Amino acid sequence: MMFGYSDEWWVLLLYPVVLWVPFGPFAMVWLGVWCARAPGPRPRLWSVLVPLIPVVTSAVFMTFPLSRWEWTLRVDGAKEPPEHLDDFLGYLLVYIGGITVLPWLLGYGVTRLLRFARARRARPGESAEGSAARTPATPAEGPSGGAGAG
Repeated sequence: MMFGYSDEWWVLLLYPVVLWVPFGPFAMVWLGVWCARAPGPRPRLWSVLVPLIPVVTSAVFMTFPLSRWEWTLRVDGAKEPPEHLDDFLGYLLVYIGGITVLPWLLGYGVTRLLRFARARRARPGESAEGSAARTPATPAEGPSGGAGAG
């Protein structure tokens, strides 16, 4: 018996959903960085398993009861989309897209870009001057570099 009522046990299911809002983006950024650094299926599996409980729980609460999804007929006979559709699309955009997927993509993308830039910078024997010095002169410029000189 919780809070004086015997049927409020289901509120415990919402704790991961509420805690996912402030801490979920940080967890997803970390998982995106882990996926970018470590090869193999293990980081990708954890990237799916960690947000599974809060996202599925909130999706269940957004979807049910199914009676909210009925298309109503207007007076003129046209079907009107359910009012709940806008709420559900907003939920998909903010909770799943903004809190779960976008931070993972940012962590993964930034890590891959940094690794690419560092690997490019760390190539032995290459520098900004070295790559410019290796480019051949155009035939019009000739060996002296001036047009028509030579």
